[in-house]
Amino acid sequence: MRTITAGLFSAADGVVAEPQDWHFPYFNDELGVAVMEQLGAAKTVLFGRTTYEGFAAAWPAREAAGQDLEMAEALGDARKIVVSHQKLDLTWRNSEQVEGDLLDFVRELKAGDGGPIGVSGSVSVVRQLLRAGLLDELHLFVHPIALGQGLRIWQDDLAEPIKLRLIKCDVFKTGTLHVVYGPAEDAA
Repeated sequence: MRTITAGLFSAADGVVAEPQDWHFPYFNDELGVAVMEQLGAAKTVLFGRTTYEGFAAAWPAREAAGQDLEMAEALGDARKIVVSHQKLDLTWRNSEQVEGDLLDFVRELKAGDGGPIGVSGSVSVVRQLLRAGLLDELHLFVHPIALGQGLRIWQDDLAEPIKLRLIKCDVFKTGTLHVVYGPAEDAA
């Protein structure tokens, strides 16, 4: 069975929106290694439409320019699966759109062959996978900044709590925490 890991940049107050506006002052080699281990190792990457569009606008050009080449090539070579209710014109190589129900699609994907599955950003996809018990690891990169407003991963729409267990927690020199959660042992 394949594993699914998701990575999110988060402010200390739980805001995950628009990380490109606040994340970069905290980026260092430690964080880069952790992101490469989580996302760069994925053979398949699930994206929500908005995150995909942002990545597709940036990473192919970075790869062509030789910038962040290891990650750019890993993302370019990965199978990219985009979740959207609207029909999309996907131009980044190895990209396709989910047909049908996301959770049924992910269950089938997880049961197949092909190595690790990664998710980056894509909060709506992460929420659905968490609720359905399909996420094996949630990597939160909690930055020492409070934004006060914006989309949060934990909204008021949970019908019941999602129990998690701590797998590991590292503190980077910038003060960013890399917290990895998995499903609680009693979660089925």
